Order: sequence, then C-alpha cells, then structure tokens
Amino acid sequence: MRARYVVDTNVLIAASAADPVHPKDIDATPSDPRLRQEVWKWLHLFEQSESRLVLDLAGKIYEEYNNKLGFNDFGIQVVMHKWSTAAVDDVPVEYDSHGDGVLIPTLDPVIHDAADKKMVAAALASQVKFGEGCIAFAGDTDWHDWEQALGEHQVLLEPIIEAWSRQKHAEKQLR
Repeated sequence: MRARYVVDTNVLIAASAADPVHPKDIDATPSDPRLRQEVWKWLHLFEQSESRLVLDLAGKIYEEYNNKLGFNDFGIQVVMHKWSTAAVDDVPVEYDSHGDGVLIPTLDPVIHDAADKKMVAAALASQVKFGEGCIAFAGDTDWHDWEQALGEHQVLLEPIIEAWSRQKHAEKQLR
C-alpha cells in the first residue's frame, strides 16, 4: 500500500455491498460478488494499514460518501476509523460556483466527470503537500481514460480490480 490515498466513492460502495458482517443491498459496480469481495479485501487492508486517507478541507468528498452510504456501512466505518486513528490528511481544494473541484487548466477539459474533479484536485493537492497523490478506484472505468494525463501531473492511479476495469474500459471504447 502507498502512504496515502484519495479513495473514490465507488470503492466504499462496492466494499460495503460485500461486507461479510453487514452486507449492504445496494447498486454497486461491479455486480459480481467475487469482484466486490476483492474490493472489500483492499479496503479492509487499507483500514488496518498505516496508509492515510486524503480528504478535502471543505468536506465535499466526505459529503459525497455520505450521499451514497449510511453511517453503519463498511465504507463509512473505514473513514471513521481513519479519523479516529488520526490517519486523515486534509488538503485544500478550491471549488467553483457549481461545487465542482477546480483543476489546473491542462486537466480541466480532460476530467469530464464533474464529481471526480474534487478527487483529482485532492490528489493534486496531496502531491504538492506530501509528494504523493494516488487515487484508488474500483468500478469506474473513466479513470483509465484519464490515466496518461494524470500521470503527466504525478497523480497515480490504483485500480483495485485492474483486470476487470481494463476489460470494461476496452469494451466501452469499442462502443
């Protein structure tokens, strides 16, 4: 595991759906229970690790987490654990009038998903502040579209179920 991660919301959702103690009956991607279990295992390892969670000072990332999950869901409990163990790094993220994260001009037209702009902005801020910015993701294949551009700005991606996400991305490209 890396030292710190911005964790995309889809990781928390898929892991919560696969939680062996309190599984959540929610719409999560991927739908395959075995793949969801892989995401749960990654998030469980992250929870137990010394890795830090990167969030924005304005609380918009956590707000998104809470829009998708409830307090007792595994994903939210991992966030709470990181807070309770002082393993959260808050970084400054600027927001526009629509509530979207403001990106540098070279990345703004590339990142077409407005909800993901705050994640990218947090990873960029983490890169500046700590020398490392990594986004962990699971069910959203758009990250592969942006991989090269993000890499040019030292933003790393960690696809948790990489074989699946690359296959789904390739299928999407053929449509």
